[in-house]
Amino acid sequence: MRVIVLGAGLLGVTSAYYLQQLGHEVTVIDRQATPAAETSFANGGQISVSHAEPWANPSAPLKVLQWLGKEDAPLLFRIRADMRQWLWGLQFLRECTPARTRHNIGQIVRLGTYSREMLQQLRRDAGLSYDQRTQGILHFYTTQKEFDGALEPAEQMRALGCERLVISADEAVKIEPALAHIRPKLAGATYTAEDESGDANLFARELAKRAAAAGVKFLMSHTVTALREAGGSIDHVEATDSEGRFQRIRGDAFVLAMGSLSPIVAAPLGIRLPIYPAKGYSVTLPVKDASRAHQVSLTDDEFKLVFSRYTSASGDRLRIAGTAELNGYDRDLNRVRCEAIVRRVEELFPGAGDTTQAQFWAGLRPATPSNVPLIGKTKLPNLFLNTGHGTLGWTHACGSGKSIARIVSGLAPEVDFAFTGMPAPAARVLQPA
Repeated sequence: MRVIVLGAGLLGVTSAYYLQQLGHEVTVIDRQATPAAETSFANGGQISVSHAEPWANPSAPLKVLQWLGKEDAPLLFRIRADMRQWLWGLQFLRECTPARTRHNIGQIVRLGTYSREMLQQLRRDAGLSYDQRTQGILHFYTTQKEFDGALEPAEQMRALGCERLVISADEAVKIEPALAHIRPKLAGATYTAEDESGDANLFARELAKRAAAAGVKFLMSHTVTALREAGGSIDHVEATDSEGRFQRIRGDAFVLAMGSLSPIVAAPLGIRLPIYPAKGYSVTLPVKDASRAHQVSLTDDEFKLVFSRYTSASGDRLRIAGTAELNGYDRDLNRVRCEAIVRRVEELFPGAGDTTQAQFWAGLRPATPSNVPLIGKTKLPNLFLNTGHGTLGWTHACGSGKSIARIVSGLAPEVDFAFTGMPAPAARVLQPA
């Protein structure tokens, strides 16, 4: 089949790669000049199956209320006259019950575990290198309340096969000596040895090169303006190139992997996707003092930040990313939020990074209220979804890409997950209408 993939981020590139592997003629369309130039450009770098507790959990409503109006809050709802934001917020609240949280953790862990296995297999098969580290991920807690709140989700994750071990503060410092500076503040930690980290942007660009060499066509600097329906299915994509020239691109099947733009493209077709942009921030710092910098990828759950380290011939860098700001499609850098991240880095690892050369970035994550992505079929027989991955696009990329390639090909997915438009062994997720 001729398959058109809309979007050349992590989800689009992995979808295209696996579709080509199954014998399809694949074309990828993206408005940027290079792959992974938006949400996948400077993310936190973690392959974190252990980061499976969704933003929507029983403790979230009170925290959100406490954080309202605080510019440096980890999760900031910037209230707008935007009906989509209000509807998303109501759905978010419905996902905060203990039962929904347990269900969503199950979905996220199963997809994450499978996706991590697919990444490792792909890395071996394709010989990919992307500044990866396979030293696990350490979640640390600087308040007893946050640590106590992590114990039940960690237990559920272990029951699902994600070995997120609860460890003491002293054990955490043994795993990551750079935490010794804050040892008196540590209440405890969890550690998942199987988790990884790596440069998602570099991975996507390297995989795109291999896909292109295998025959995948990339139409970069092409802006998708519409999906056109005829006879109950998608007939073609309308797009303009970098010079504004109009094109119709026809295919047999279409995969929507446009992140936060997905609901805008789908809405004229009568498909309402529960996705809202959650602006995340990152800071990249050159390593200033290697003895003070962390080696293991870290998660600071209290401040909703993740820490990765990239070491390559081009230099030794620290990447700190996180927080979420629900403010529509605004991508402006908020200096207060940027500086709050730098302050936290200096508090935890003083002198480790060169803050005078900090590079700030903000990107729009496609967030669903449940944190469970939308992967699978729609009401139109030749339109498929691979979107809504929120903060876990890198973690879920390979498993999602391989799964949608199998679904498009009429094959059963290999993972126990509630795919859209298909019978699922677990409780159903919200279906596109």
